[in-house]
Amino acid sequence: MSLRTVSVALGERGYEILVGRGLLERAGELLVDVLEGPDAVLVTDSNLLATDLPGRVGRGLEAAGLRYRTVAVPAGEASKSMERLAALLDAILEGGADRRLAVLALGGGMVGDLAGLAAALLLRGVPLVQLPTSLLAQVDSSVGGKTAVNSRFGKNLVGAFHQPRRVLIDVDALASLPRRELLAGWAELVKHAFIKDRALFTWLDEHASAILAGDPELRIEAIARSVAIKAAVVGADERETGGERALLNFGHTFAHAYETLTGYGAELLHGEAVALGMARAFALSARLGRCPAEDVRSARAHLARVGLPVRASAVRRGGFPIEETVALMRRDKKAAGGRLTFVLSAGIGRAELARDVPEAEVRALLAADD
Repeated sequence: MSLRTVSVALGERGYEILVGRGLLERAGELLVDVLEGPDAVLVTDSNLLATDLPGRVGRGLEAAGLRYRTVAVPAGEASKSMERLAALLDAILEGGADRRLAVLALGGGMVGDLAGLAAALLLRGVPLVQLPTSLLAQVDSSVGGKTAVNSRFGKNLVGAFHQPRRVLIDVDALASLPRRELLAGWAELVKHAFIKDRALFTWLDEHASAILAGDPELRIEAIARSVAIKAAVVGADERETGGERALLNFGHTFAHAYETLTGYGAELLHGEAVALGMARAFALSARLGRCPAEDVRSARAHLARVGLPVRASAVRRGGFPIEETVALMRRDKKAAGGRLTFVLSAGIGRAELARDVPEAEVRALLAADD
């Protein structure tokens, strides 16, 4: 049985990401060396609470002599709000808390972001462990220490950096994941190949069907290789001050605008928005002469072939309003002085930050639904 370990090199705050099978049942033995005390709060969502996953984690914790209590939040992106954050903090504090209390985030990206921000704020910071159960959370949001909630002004605008002590990625947790959720995670997984590793893209393109169908060894390989890219970027630019980490936002300038326009609901999942955003980013790169047309065709064909959207009209009849989309993109965290800023492709496996993109080109792209 394969077990892969990926390290995030951040000095004293560095940590390991373990990728394998059956890790949730072994949570206690795999975490006891990085926790500061015997008590933990297991934060999950209402959907997962109805499954056996919290119990599997709980039995693993108890087997290692750890005590835990469970706090569940309503499932769905709407829980990434200031109101839900306050309620979660109250629920944790009501049960008693000191700075040795560990927060364990069991769930998808919403749970990881919300519980992570709660851990960052609670008593000015308590230990955090990420136990991601969706593919999207496993390859993206559980790694890197970004935690946040949404605002009516945009996605992830209220947050903090708070690195986990360890990340346990159990591919068995994906067994019951709906295909739509699996595909949403695929968008973030292949994104890392798009920006840093052409060979990985070629391998993913070849093995996509088997990975998505559930081959556990291929899933471990795909996740570990994808996560290793993010870990390296985070180790080089933890707080997105040098430009390197901004490359992880490939496609996200478009994606966050679309998510805001759809109200963070079921109409458009985060990974679907990222896929659409990456397709747009590739098309914009080609328009500006930055990316070979053949690479654009290959990337967009891959996304479409696995079942992800590459045109806005596939998500919403008539697409999205151009003026509102552009206005939201100006609020993107990468924007400077109201200027539109994008991560663009210089070819599959290479990405670059661009602050000189003519707005007219962006509007033309949106109008053409490319």
